[in-house]
Amino acid sequence: MRRAFVALLVTLGFGFGGAQAQDYPNRVIKLVMPFVPGSPVDAIGRVIAQHLQARLGQNIIIENRPGAGTTTAAKTVAASPPDGYTLIFIGPNLAYYPVLFPNIDFDPKSLVPVATTVTWSHIYGIAATLPARTIAELVAHAKANPGKLAFGYGLATMPHIIGEIFHQAAGLEIINVPYRGGEGARADLLGGRIHINVAPVPQMMPLIRDDKIRPLAYTGARRSPDLPDVPTMMESGYPQVGFHPDVWMAIFAPAGTPAAIVDKLNREISATMQSAEIAPTLKRFGYEIKITTPAEFAAFHEAELRRMPPILRAAGITAQ
Repeated sequence: MRRAFVALLVTLGFGFGGAQAQDYPNRVIKLVMPFVPGSPVDAIGRVIAQHLQARLGQNIIIENRPGAGTTTAAKTVAASPPDGYTLIFIGPNLAYYPVLFPNIDFDPKSLVPVATTVTWSHIYGIAATLPARTIAELVAHAKANPGKLAFGYGLATMPHIIGEIFHQAAGLEIINVPYRGGEGARADLLGGRIHINVAPVPQMMPLIRDDKIRPLAYTGARRSPDLPDVPTMMESGYPQVGFHPDVWMAIFAPAGTPAAIVDKLNREISATMQSAEIAPTLKRFGYEIKITTPAEFAAFHEAELRRMPPILRAAGITAQ
């Protein structure tokens, strides 16, 4: 009788989850962005939400909650009801928390992986006023001027990690200047207050064309088709700086969200990413599609949580 009772509970639970999924969504969904408005990640997240809401037949509102290296937004979403109506658009930042924020009261597993969306790599760029035109020349210049070059980055982002790993590998004494987002860093680079920035190609291209930023290396496995004359970090002698690709962005929900709702969101998000309507936007941003099932994403995310902390510690990256 006990086994029959347990089986009945399981059956009722699955039935309830299925009913929730059939009725889902019946009200507005909130997608939390841990990044500043107008940032590259914020921009693509908004485009995805716009196309996704058409498929779901329900409005999706964006709530920007930047700060504390994305932990403010992550903790907020993790504490939200697990009903599929509060989601977060975030990436490998979750794997940085044990190193950058060891005392944070947050477990990355309090968010459940829903669906991956896009990936991309970065350009390592410097102010055009610097004399260096290659990575080797920058290393020589920085070593001849220790502590005089400043690197600006969004705190706890992949550009932050990339810069730190490269500077450690090259043995450079660089001043670190954290910002709430990369846009603030690039504004200060143009103003002469910092000298180095790392960003996706589309965010660098206008400044490269205007000769305000000089691209020295690309962090992907192959050269960027938009900048074929710019060598990769591997070609420049620093294979440890390439992550191939550096960033993946995805949607998570609070742990405990019914599997039926996660599955439904995954199907609709994956269909959105593969639709002809979103393709021109992805091309303009320079992003590649990353599609996974919930199970594949969960396994990938678990591997990232194991992989990234040792990389950060080996590079000498410490708590903020």
